[in-house]
Amino acid sequence: MACIALTAISLLGGCVVRVAAPPPPPPRPVYVAPPPPPPPPPADAPTDAPVQASEPPPPLPDYDQPPCPEDGYMWTPGYWAWGPAGYYWVPGTWVSPPRVGVLWTPGYWGFVGGAYLWHGGYWGPHIGYYGGVNYGFGYVGVGFGGGRWVGNSFAYNRAVTNVNVTVVHNVVNETVVNNVNVTNVTVNKTSYNGGPNGLQARPTAAEQAVAREQHTPPTALQHQHVQEASRNPDLQAKANGGHPAVAATPRPGAFHAQGVVGARGAAPVANRFNGGAGNNPANQASRGTPGQVNPQARPNTAGPNGARPNGQPKGNGQGKQKNPPKDHPRREDDRH
Repeated sequence: MACIALTAISLLGGCVVRVAAPPPPPPRPVYVAPPPPPPPPPADAPTDAPVQASEPPPPLPDYDQPPCPEDGYMWTPGYWAWGPAGYYWVPGTWVSPPRVGVLWTPGYWGFVGGAYLWHGGYWGPHIGYYGGVNYGFGYVGVGFGGGRWVGNSFAYNRAVTNVNVTVVHNVVNETVVNNVNVTNVTVNKTSYNGGPNGLQARPTAAEQAVAREQHTPPTALQHQHVQEASRNPDLQAKANGGHPAVAATPRPGAFHAQGVVGARGAAPVANRFNGGAGNNPANQASRGTPGQVNPQARPNTAGPNGARPNGQPKGNGQGKQKNPPKDHPRREDDRH
């Protein structure tokens, strides 16, 4: 018995009791915030969607330019835009540029592959190709003669732009030769390039170089101007016969403001104009035959309150002038 007991003790002495440790707790969840949404596009740099039309735009209407409302504003000519109901007129207007030193190259319609494509306008250091369309007021189809930047100030060319020298002080007076899109004495009002009846101008080497420069799209106010025009039934070409009652405005979107100008031949619109008889399209139709170039036309000299813009009194010093020229420059830039 003693041997058995000793053997049992020796066996027990060699045993090791192991106690299993409890499993570690699961890791605590860590909150990871979702990535922020992408920022919206800048308000002053929206992009233009491609626009295609199945028919050519109407000829450009004939209208006067409202006076520049403020020093530093740039003229953007009117044009025909395309919408669900067809073409509608986007009035020409004065716009504050996005920054100093840029110029506005207007858009144009081009006939390509059996359709009419809209090439949107843009801001840039130089004027680019705009289809050879004679928009007037310095945009005679190639380049721009309405003024130029001198340092941080824009110098307006009074020969082709309507400026009030009491408001705008930095001016020049330079002749702009309109040597494009003229047949005899009638200025070509064609508003598109290409096709059998469109303008046949092609981009110059300089304009091709401008196309490779960095450009700035239209400002937010310019886009709002277009949107308001699209919602105005009176600006539809089918409604106005190509003679919009609001052909140009003093500022973007100011379709009912004093200084609104109607196209020659436009039907009057009741209670639309607050600027007196001079702004009523019914009275503008009597200003002369649209589209005619006067070979002896003198530079526009109208200024504030009927005074001549270059500071000269009425008349030309060669006798009485029964019917002095009107205050606004002609759309055709025909003073040469």
